Amino acid sequence: MTQPVVTSGWFGDEPTVSLRHGTSLLVVALRGATILRWVLDLGDGPVDLLDGYRDADELRSQDGIRNGIMAPFCDRVAGAAYVFDGQDHDLLPGSTSRLVYHGLVRSMPFTLDLVDADDDGLAATFRCHGLTEAPQPGYPFPVDVDVTYRLGPASLGVQIDGHNTGTVPAPFASGWHPYFRLPGAATVDELELRVAATTRVETDADLIPLPGPDAYAAVAPDEARWRPVGDAVLDVGYLAGGPAVVRSPSSGVELTLTQSAGLVHVFTGDTISRDRRRAIAVEPVETLTDAFNRPDCSAAVRLGPGARRTFGATVTVTRAAPAVAG
Repeated sequence: MTQPVVTSGWFGDEPTVSLRHGTSLLVVALRGATILRWVLDLGDGPVDLLDGYRDADELRSQDGIRNGIMAPFCDRVAGAAYVFDGQDHDLLPGSTSRLVYHGLVRSMPFTLDLVDADDDGLAATFRCHGLTEAPQPGYPFPVDVDVTYRLGPASLGVQIDGHNTGTVPAPFASGWHPYFRLPGAATVDELELRVAATTRVETDADLIPLPGPDAYAAVAPDEARWRPVGDAVLDVGYLAGGPAVVRSPSSGVELTLTQSAGLVHVFTGDTISRDRRRAIAVEPVETLTDAFNRPDCSAAVRLGPGARRTFGATVTVTRAAPAVAG
């Protein structure tokens, strides 16, 4: 069996854990259990397939939410407020800004809890007690969050577990916000993208899904397919009906993201402050944006006392012969 290597390190003044299995490397910041690097050898040397934070200050700023774990909610909560079991909750009390998104644990400390390895890969679980030990404004619910990364020779699995340690139900949903970059493509314009979906999420100008059934629109067979992405500006979600595939025609490298349920959100990075359109976010999420405020999502986000719920996705990498011009 290939012997895994687990080492502690630093990203500036931020602690990290590095996982190595064969030629595969994963570097995780303990702040948010945030992946900084995912490096594979695709046959002509190592390549980092994720566009992560460049330094500790950028990690702390959370600019772009690069490769962030989203919990206890995905994407946005409209007006930074919601009602749960008849109680009003304000995630930004006293603030004139009402923009809140991508959860709370992405900037909280995690600890390495468990490592397991076999011939096929290395799995490491990171645990966060932040929501339990320090209840947040607007989220007074003790939910522990575990994040497990499974590193294979040409794959990366991400599993997020929420455990309600309290005595009353809690609202909870999770997701992952990776930015992928592929060799041979300097910008997202050069990539090909295909999303297996029959339903698109319709939103208002603030990217909040429309009420009730108006949030869902049928997708034509070839609508969620771009060859290449070109100048398309994408910030859109789909009900996951199968894999999402990103391909670099010039290098032949292809990423396939699979998830058993939920939605997938595609973002071409047009509004981030650094390196716009240099990487594409393909985000597996458990529930619809603003699920805490939607009656049609109330059952999906409800986590009973003592209950656990798991959501995850897997990214696999293949390489075919590059496309030939002409």
